[in-house]
Amino acid sequence: MPNKTKVDWGAYLYLMPVVLILVAFHVLPIFYSLAVSFYEWDLIGSPEFIGTNNYKQLFHDPMFFKSIWNTIKYAVISVPLSIFLSMGIAILLNNPIKGIGVYRTIYFIPVITSINAVAIVWNFIYHPDFGLLNKILSWFSIDPVAWLQDPDWALPAIIFMSVWKGLGHNIIIFLAGLQNIPKHLYEAARIDGASRWQQFKHITWPLLTPTTFFIFTMSTIGSFQVFSQVYMMTPRGGPLKSTMVVVYYLYRKAFEQFEFGYALAMAFVLFMVIFACTLFNKLYLEKKVHYS
Repeated sequence: MPNKTKVDWGAYLYLMPVVLILVAFHVLPIFYSLAVSFYEWDLIGSPEFIGTNNYKQLFHDPMFFKSIWNTIKYAVISVPLSIFLSMGIAILLNNPIKGIGVYRTIYFIPVITSINAVAIVWNFIYHPDFGLLNKILSWFSIDPVAWLQDPDWALPAIIFMSVWKGLGHNIIIFLAGLQNIPKHLYEAARIDGASRWQQFKHITWPLLTPTTFFIFTMSTIGSFQVFSQVYMMTPRGGPLKSTMVVVYYLYRKAFEQFEFGYALAMAFVLFMVIFACTLFNKLYLEKKVHYS
């Protein structure tokens, strides 16, 4: 007689509460939102089925393309800047210096600080008349800049604040990657007369590549979801819609103009863009990382 493995149903019972929560608050809302994206609905009257008209309207909406372009600019500037700054700081903090724990804590504090509080503080820093940043520029005889009121400077100002806010998170991840690099590799390189730059080029950078790839992927996803900074620091995506990003435009359509079907269609298009970027990173860039 073959042995029959007894099924332990107790494990499934333990998993059931988590599965029910995931289904109720994650899976079902996704499918419900997808269904609503095919309707015209303001949450008050009866929904009217309009098929794919919401999606067709998106591709004739100049403001949607403007928001996509602003989001891409935000991602293209903020992601590399954050990676290079956080890597450089992590390399410095990886050295055995006195009080290193204090420095690491200081860099991580902005990450756990409320984005609303950070935005209010940076609003004062960017103030054109009595802001700290313009005060520092005045020491070098540079004219004050209306950071959040100038269409040319508003988005870079948002980017700089966002990079500063999330820097500590990436630093911690890079530190973990640096501490996994075997120390004897650096010792052997120093014995062979390798300079610090050569050690970084031939040891640190290659062995940090998986960590860098992970941070790049997560930062790209996060950059396409930027919202709070724009909402708190610039009025209605201004000036001249220079900071109108996709999620903020989606928010306005849903909660100011009550076009929920249209907003949900926009959300699913954004999801497909993020999914495509993530898939490209996974299938193409990751392969290049492993084979380089």
